[in-house]
Amino acid sequence: MTFHSMWAELLPIGRSSASGGYRRFAWTGADADCRAWFKAQAESRGLTYELDRNGNQWAWLGDPTAGDAVVTGSHLDSVPDGGAFDGPLGVVSSFAALDELRARQVTFTKPLALVNFGDEEGARFGLACVGSRLAAGQLTVEQAHRLTDADGITLPQAMERAGYDAGTIGPDPERLARIGAFVELHVEQGRALDLSGDRVGIASAIWPHGRWRFDFRGEANHAGTTRLADRRDPMLSYAETVLAARREARLAGAVATFGKISVEPNGVNAIPSLVRGWLDSRAADQQTLDTVVTGVEKAAREYADAHGIELDVVRESFTPVVEFDHALRDELARILGRDTDTGAGAGTGTGKVADLKVPVLGTGAGHDAGILSGTIPTAMLFVRNPTGVSHSPAEYAAEDDCVAGVTALADVLEGLACR
Repeated sequence: MTFHSMWAELLPIGRSSASGGYRRFAWTGADADCRAWFKAQAESRGLTYELDRNGNQWAWLGDPTAGDAVVTGSHLDSVPDGGAFDGPLGVVSSFAALDELRARQVTFTKPLALVNFGDEEGARFGLACVGSRLAAGQLTVEQAHRLTDADGITLPQAMERAGYDAGTIGPDPERLARIGAFVELHVEQGRALDLSGDRVGIASAIWPHGRWRFDFRGEANHAGTTRLADRRDPMLSYAETVLAARREARLAGAVATFGKISVEPNGVNAIPSLVRGWLDSRAADQQTLDTVVTGVEKAAREYADAHGIELDVVRESFTPVVEFDHALRDELARILGRDTDTGAGAGTGTGKVADLKVPVLGTGAGHDAGILSGTIPTAMLFVRNPTGVSHSPAEYAAEDDCVAGVTALADVLEGLACR
């Protein structure tokens, strides 16, 4: 199948007719349909299909147990009403790149695997990269069992309802030990490539980032009969904290977003008793991130005290700065015919590849490649996104840029697995 035909086949799965965005949440019907698509693509190419203990899907060319394997892929799940490219572009491109290599009649000297990591976005259970975190031992079995969705369904319950054995989840060091390199292709979540005029870039680092839950507790009361002076309204403290997050991020040159909120009792004519908001913050370095989050929490506590509100702040997830393997990054550059500038792209922005002006990009977005980087050598390729929009139905990449990404990925895989 061509890139275009695979893309067209996957495109309708989990798409909302109302928003035009995608709702491919972990262990739901849409997720099952995406998984069935992946399995069918693997089997149609004669690949060895495997489902690991954490629900991640693998398609192998060559002996899975031989070791020093080259792996590529991404994820197929989405954020609520997300775009079509974040994740699926990397999975579709992995199959297309394999097809390209077969058309070139190359001889593989190492095993090659394509992977679909489960629950990368964390849309259902509130934690990103669950599948890769479990495999790498960065999420314990006990922590995984405590993850629940908005309906109180636990992760193991959701897996079992989808037909999987949740009793096997946990670290998978033997599988990861077989991998010599993991390369993830992803649509760029920003406009650096568009501004530089390049179709494909090489990743340098992922900014440190995390999620913090702010629980503002006040007193429920009647919206029409309670004097303003008598109210303990947590919504006021929350609203002021949202503005404080924007201010702290702007001053530090970072980003901070309150993108999710839960209100109780959630009535139009009721003063809330609880407002729960989730902060996502990211920065180029740890010190800057700490400054932003500390500043937001300090402001939130001051606002809460002023309104008689109780406040709890809980860090739900955190990922430190990820510097992708420098040797593998430079090998990608060599394979693609370029030599990297040794100091380029050290996590804070866009570096430069000597002479050919191919960007080496730092990014504020988390990825499975970032999770696995502490265990195995990882690298990333980015494909141009002309709008810079992501996690939105407006997310976009032109087909010729996608095809350029497939070619670059095929070149990289040939260089890594066919030597």
